[in-house]
Amino acid sequence: MTDPVVKRSVTIRGHRTSVSLEAPFWEALRDIAAADGRSLAGLIAEIDEEAAGNLSSALRVYVLKRLQGR
Repeated sequence: MTDPVVKRSVTIRGHRTSVSLEAPFWEALRDIAAADGRSLAGLIAEIDEEAAGNLSSALRVYVLKRLQGR
């Protein structure tokens, strides 16, 4: 079972960038943002501020930690 990678453009602090994630990660990020009452772009910007490296990897780790309750 392989989910296709979906590339999306997002604006982070006024800068456009592209992020590539598998569809289930995009869905999870949208669900997390909605549950927190915030925009997807706002959530991604916050994660990016704390990311030390690759944004796509940071987003995957964030989703994993949220789903694990951490």
